[in-house]
Order: sequence, then structure tokens, then C-alpha cells
Amino acid sequence: MALASAHGQQQALSSSIPISLAHGHQLNAQPTSPTQIHLPLKKPNNLQQIHNRPHLPPPPPPPPIISPPNKTKTTAANNDDNHLTDVLRLMDGLGLPIPLDIYTSLIKECTETRDPTGAMALVAHINKSGIRPGLQFLNRILLMYVSCGLIENAHQLFDKMPVKDCNSWAAMVAGFIENDKYEEAISLFVEMRRNHRRKRRDTYMLGFPYSWIIVCILKACVQTMNLGLGKQIHGWLTKIGYSSDLFVSSSLMNLYGKFRCIEGVDFVFDHMPCRGNTVVWTAKIVSHCREENFDEVLNVFNEMGREGVKKNEFTFSSVLRACGRMEDDGQCGEQVHASVIKLGLESNDFVQCGLVDMYSKCGLLRNARMVFETVGEERTEACWNAMLTGYIQHGDCIEAIKVLYAMKSAGLQPQESLLDEVRFTCGGSNLEIRDRECKRI
Repeated sequence: MALASAHGQQQALSSSIPISLAHGHQLNAQPTSPTQIHLPLKKPNNLQQIHNRPHLPPPPPPPPIISPPNKTKTTAANNDDNHLTDVLRLMDGLGLPIPLDIYTSLIKECTETRDPTGAMALVAHINKSGIRPGLQFLNRILLMYVSCGLIENAHQLFDKMPVKDCNSWAAMVAGFIENDKYEEAISLFVEMRRNHRRKRRDTYMLGFPYSWIIVCILKACVQTMNLGLGKQIHGWLTKIGYSSDLFVSSSLMNLYGKFRCIEGVDFVFDHMPCRGNTVVWTAKIVSHCREENFDEVLNVFNEMGREGVKKNEFTFSSVLRACGRMEDDGQCGEQVHASVIKLGLESNDFVQCGLVDMYSKCGLLRNARMVFETVGEERTEACWNAMLTGYIQHGDCIEAIKVLYAMKSAGLQPQESLLDEVRFTCGGSNLEIRDRECKRI
């Protein structure tokens, strides 16, 4: 009986709220202006055309008790659920209608605690109250669903909302991205563009949170290996003069960098009106480093200094990687190390690992060991691996074995691939002895 009751409450969730709005709002489609810019956004071929999709009945509701994906409900979440239930029971006991602001406060609480069970109970209570929620209230419920990992419930509610604003689209896109549903996010973005082109809302949609939506979709393009759509979005943003936004530009550079399109990275960077941001400079350095354009990495790094742009640990991590591949006996690396000390970043994990790797690659094992010892007991596993790899690459079998024992003493288990390299390095007449030593580790 309790199961059937809970099942009925959840079914009301995906139907009663948006339907009650439908009687008071109608969408008036307007003809598209002939002067309006059109971007022929195309989805991947395996996606269904949303605007031609027939109206289907909503899918069956989820089970009564739903846990958020990859999350464990903590004691604090249980306490929040009990608190929510107590508040609803108290309000029912008073026999008075619950004001909308009380529901709003409870929705906010559920959103912050990410409690799916409480969210389902709250919406069931809202349905029974008979209130006629407005758009902002529905957006809050939509965001609560997304926060609690109830993406299917959010999708049902979104599809039934007769009126949507920018926040509605943003919440749904965020839900798909958070749940790794990248193709669904792309489909929704295409539908959003068609919807707002009909309503001539391009200018409005360029405000918050539109740039954030673009960032999410560009991430989806990377995850789905859809460079074509990413280029279309870039072209559209350039036409409407919005490609210079800092967050959008950083995402475009990341998109081109992931696809190893260094020309695209440089094009976005060169057309930025304001380049005083660490993130975009670091993105350019990372892209050139990925392409093994190590001379260009150092040129960009030096230009970054001349422009007075602040450098962070990620900047130095990539530059140190480039220095380790330069055939200059570590001279560039030593200069970068001096800059690290000057800026007080020598204690950062990424920088320490980069320094050990750089000196090891340059054959300066003594310098690498000095940095390694300076780190002390707070060494990361990556730092241990960098030091071990340095000894292996230069054939120092004894020191490599010592590092392996030290890793074991520190509670770390060396990677099997590194153990194999040690066995290979310690070959010759002592191969069997060294193999036994490695197996003991």
C-alpha cells in the first residue's frame, strides 16, 4: 500500500505541476526575421531530430526510494530529510495552507543537501496543496531535481513546461552535463537555439547564464569528439561578436587544443581584446606543449612575463615539461626554477613534480634529488614516480631499487609497469638477483 501511494505521488510529480500552468500560458511562434543571423547547427547523425519528435507519454516514474548516482547518503543528509519531514508534518497538523515562500525555502534546502528522497516527498506535498506554481517556482524544482541526481524527473518536468526562460534551459543542460549525457545536452542546445530564434531573443540570451551554457556545450563537443559542431558554434559566436568573452574563449582554446588544432588555439588567443588572464595564456602554453612545440612554449612563457600576466602552478607545470625536453643541459629549466622560487610556488605539488621530472630528463639527477628531498614527507605519488623514472632512464639501478623500498615504506605500491622497467634496467649478470628484489617489493 505504501509503495502504491509513493508511486502515485511521483506520478503526480511529472504531470500536475506543469499542467496547471498550461491553462494560463500559450507560446506564440513568430516568423523568423530575414535579417537575423542563422547558424545551421547540426547534431550528430545518430541523434533524433527533436523538433519533429511526436508527443509521447512520459516514461514510468522511478522507484519510490531513489539514491543520487555515485553518492552515499550521509548521516547529515538523513537528519536533513527528517527535518524536512518534520516541517511538512507540522504544517499539515496546523491545518493551514502553506505559503509559497515556505515551499521555496524547503526547495532551496533540498537543493543544497542533494537529498532525492526529500525532494520527492516535497514535490508530492506541493502537488497535494493545489497551488498553481509560476515559472520561477518550477525552475527551482527543476534545479532541485538536477542537484539531487534525478535527471529523468527533471527531463519530464522540463518537457511539460509550456513556458521556459534562460534559467530553465541552463538547469537542464547542467543536469545532462553533470550526468555525462553529452549528446542529450547537445540536442537540447540545438532545440534552444531554434526556440529563441523564433522568438528573436538572441540579445537576451547573450546575458547570464548563456556564456556558461556555451562553455558546457563546448565541453560536450570535446567529450563526443564533435569538432564540427564546436567550429559552428565558434563561427556563430564570432558573427554576433561574442567570441571574445573570457570564459567562452578559454573553452574554445581548450576545444581546439584537445583536437590538436593549434591554429584554432592561436586564432582564438590572437583575437581576444583583453589577454591579461592567466587561464588563457596557460591554455595556449598547454596546447603548444601537447604538440611538442617546446620552443614556442618558452616564447609564450616569456611573452607572458613581458605582458605582466600572473603565472600559476599549472603554467609552470607545462613550461617545466617543455624545459625537460629542450637540449640545453637544463639551462632554461634552471631559469624557470628561479622564477618558481621568486613567486613562492616551490612547495606546490604540481610544481615539485614538474621540477623533479625536468631535472631528471635533463640528466641532472643530483638537482632532481635535492628537490625531491626538499618536499619531505608530503611527497605525492606522482613525485615518487618522477624520481624513480629519472633513475630508470639513466640506468641507475641501485638508486631505483632504493626508491622502490622507500615507496613501500611510505605505504605506496609502485606501478607494475615501473617494476618491469626496473627489472629491465637491472639486467645482465645481476638480473635474477634484481628480479628477486623487485618481487619482494
